Amino acid sequence: MFFGMLAQTFFAQELTLGVELRPRYEYRNGYNTLLDNTQNPVSFVSQRSRLNLGLYYDNLSFVVKAQDIRVWGDVATNQTQKHNGLSIFEGYAQYHLDSIWNFRIGRQVLSYDNQRIFGEVNWAQQGRSHDALLVLIRPNKKQELHIGASVSSNAETIARSAYSVNNYKNMQLLWYQYRFENSKLSALFLNNGYEFETDQQNLKTQYMQTFGIFYRFKSYKWFGEVSAYKQTGTQNNLNISAWYGGIALGVLPSENWQIVVGAEYLSGTAMDDTSKTNKSFNPLFGTNHKFNGFMDYFYVGNHINSVGLMDIYAQLKFKKNRFSFNLLPHLFFSAENVWNVSEPMDNYLGTEIDVVTTYKLHKYISAELGYSQLFGSQTMDVLKGGDSNRCQNWAWVMVTVKPQIFSLKK
Repeated sequence: MFFGMLAQTFFAQELTLGVELRPRYEYRNGYNTLLDNTQNPVSFVSQRSRLNLGLYYDNLSFVVKAQDIRVWGDVATNQTQKHNGLSIFEGYAQYHLDSIWNFRIGRQVLSYDNQRIFGEVNWAQQGRSHDALLVLIRPNKKQELHIGASVSSNAETIARSAYSVNNYKNMQLLWYQYRFENSKLSALFLNNGYEFETDQQNLKTQYMQTFGIFYRFKSYKWFGEVSAYKQTGTQNNLNISAWYGGIALGVLPSENWQIVVGAEYLSGTAMDDTSKTNKSFNPLFGTNHKFNGFMDYFYVGNHINSVGLMDIYAQLKFKKNRFSFNLLPHLFFSAENVWNVSEPMDNYLGTEIDVVTTYKLHKYISAELGYSQLFGSQTMDVLKGGDSNRCQNWAWVMVTVKPQIFSLKK
């Protein structure tokens, strides 16, 4: 009754309310970095709880997604203290001026192409969203252009102070896509300004540019993608000259099977490099858990401004009815030289094997089980620390409950 009155009050064409509950158990025994023989594995349960509200009225869309992120037991059962996990994941309004022009402002997900540079990072319980203004232009069904901008501050102030959040000070983006009959071609340009304090009196913003293309195709039983990006600019008083290349080719041999082989190259800076140029490619805001192995040894809060990476991988996927199975092996190599004191190391870093199974229990409920095993090398020991001779593995179980409670349409 309450929501019916609310819908009539706002004269909404549509009002939706949904929830998401996602607890995940993890056993970490070498996840993210190598453990040594003095360290013990750890296990815990993290949980995402979201409330998703959407209001669609004439040419206006209004979306709010509130979430609470916590680890089971991080507060007592009779808690009195405030928990800091409650936040707004998305909170934006979008105005549809006409069939071509759209304007969106507020906290929102920016996700493009295969999510290598911009992604939702849905694996992380908190996800990733941006405070931004976005102009969406769709002149026809084949073309789309996004123009975005953002500016960041610590808080409302009356005098300028150093921006202390681990984030860009300002950002501008252009994304264009052209859709062919069986393929898509996208181009991205991104300019990020990062502020740092030269001394107690002066603040300086330096800019890094990322630009490149992404191409995806599908023809009969074959599909694939190719992407290439370049990074230039200045950060931390170092010139940037880095690049990325990725390619993947897949085939559907039958209705239920999928096979993919691919490779990625992210340039790096050799440990013996004296050029004072940062040659390490940074995938920035991408869904990095999706790439380079699920154990997150590379680019998930780590391996930035390092020796880079070459990842040769494959995927074998089976899907039938409510069940799916994924097998993903990876071979890792450093893109540049790793040194152990004065001795150069072999570029081979290790092999990772990921296995994931998913079962749809109900229209709104799915269960996933994953296991990963890493076989590291001595070069990985030098790069990450720890002991690759020790068994390094990771296992997890996740349940996602995501019903739409109701949808009211006028």
